[in-house]
Amino acid sequence: MNNAMHDRHGGTAVITGAASGFGLEACRIAAARGMNVVMADVQPGALEAAAAAIKALGVPVLPLRVDVSKAAEVEAMGAATLQRFGTPSLVFNNAGVGAGGLIWEHSAQDWEWVLGVNLMGVAHGVRVFTPMMLAAAAADSSWHGHIVNTASMAGLLNAPNMGVYNVSKHAVVSLSETLHQDLALVSTQVHAHVLCPYFVPTGIHQSERNRPPAADAAAAAPTRSQRIAQSMIEQAVTRSKVTAAQVAQFVFDAIDEDRFYIYSHPESLAGVQQRLEDLMTPRNPGDPFAARPEIGEKLRQSLRG
Repeated sequence: MNNAMHDRHGGTAVITGAASGFGLEACRIAAARGMNVVMADVQPGALEAAAAAIKALGVPVLPLRVDVSKAAEVEAMGAATLQRFGTPSLVFNNAGVGAGGLIWEHSAQDWEWVLGVNLMGVAHGVRVFTPMMLAAAAADSSWHGHIVNTASMAGLLNAPNMGVYNVSKHAVVSLSETLHQDLALVSTQVHAHVLCPYFVPTGIHQSERNRPPAADAAAAAPTRSQRIAQSMIEQAVTRSKVTAAQVAQFVFDAIDEDRFYIYSHPESLAGVQQRLEDLMTPRNPGDPFAARPEIGEKLRQSLRG
């Protein structure tokens, strides 16, 4: 495939959630490939520091403070990208937040915040950038572009006590698969990919720091289930042996190979296999703790007090 991404040099990358985690590591790889980098993040201080680090690598950088849940802000990012660098050859819709707890205990503000960032942030990125990428492809038969959406293994499984997050990530997988199919109807030059990482140290367990003030003011104190979920997520994330830098490299490897599904922990697909067998049999959803019953028992005891 003859294009800038596969030549490993040039082009422009638009990356959301760029101040930390997968986003920042993807910026480093894009810079190493000689790409212009549009860095979008909701944290102005962290974004400023991250942009300075990427500029020091010798590539043009456009840092933008963006709340991806806001349609107008993503549209403005698209316009700024087009004006500064032209059509991007990579769009990495990566910004995300984490939240857990029993599904009926999520407040309306919880749903609005998590779905706003995790789902609508991706939807806005797809809506804004896909048409300009298709236009670039139509104008140049040698041009290729890639859209990568960050979902999660939570988009393929339904771990208990993680309701709103599961829902948001399942929706991103569905959106991404549909994007892949829809693109295939109209072009062979614009490609879709979905990233489904398991627990990786990225800072997502500290998502509450970026919760909008209005929602934060309206939120009640965390419930027992939400406190337990937060503790479990933090332990799982911080103990992971797979790094954000490795996952970012997996993303670029998948782009180079035009591979749609991207996993950080392929061994976790055993749980997906079980879920698919549940669906096909059909039978009731299986025990998610079958391999580690002590974890399930601890969670049940904690929730029941």
